[in-house]
Amino acid sequence: MRYAQPGRGFRSGIEPVLLAAAIPARSGQRVLEAGTGAGAALLCLNARVPGLAGVGVERDPGLAGLARANAAANGFGGLIFLAADIAARPAPGVFDHAFANPPYHAPTGTPSALAARETAKRAQAGLFALWAASLGAALRPRGTLTLIVPASALPECLTAMHAARCPAAVLLPLWPKPDWPAKLVLLRGVKDGRSALKLRPGLVLHLETGGFTPAAEAILRHGAALEL
Repeated sequence: MRYAQPGRGFRSGIEPVLLAAAIPARSGQRVLEAGTGAGAALLCLNARVPGLAGVGVERDPGLAGLARANAAANGFGGLIFLAADIAARPAPGVFDHAFANPPYHAPTGTPSALAARETAKRAQAGLFALWAASLGAALRPRGTLTLIVPASALPECLTAMHAARCPAAVLLPLWPKPDWPAKLVLLRGVKDGRSALKLRPGLVLHLETGGFTPAAEAILRHGAALEL
């Protein structure tokens, strides 16, 4: 997959690739991403599941333009990118799946010297609740809402998803190395779901000796799905 992004400022890590791997989409379904940036997660998802109708919402017009160019470069004609704020303008239509890698840096933290990175990473008060509400409102009944967030944001995200009528049904920790605390987690909720929350075994990302584990490598390099 071809992917262009800014040389400075916000740049994609492995989070959008892992997020895309966790979406249980099927060809022909409609998917929605909030805070899509230059489109990494939607592009990865469409590469794994061809034939999707996808909408990415990004408030930075420059990044939204890059996402459109990336979709065109890969021949992904079913992806649309809107320059808008997901909290202020819900995406049009009804979707089978919605997902996001929300900004999560605390409002009181040290600001980045790069304005674009600051905008992309800084979470304003109540952001999780606003994003979950907008994404949840766009879902069909039994549609899924998936987030990748820091473990420290779990209490706020669980509350936000419940308020958005998408209570979390699955939690999957992402372990940096064996026996290390999880810094990130994947959460999946179901619109109007009633299932009790299940804690999955999780995914170990790196070997003790360095490099990715075979399970992580299969996702990051070879487009494997991450089953929640």
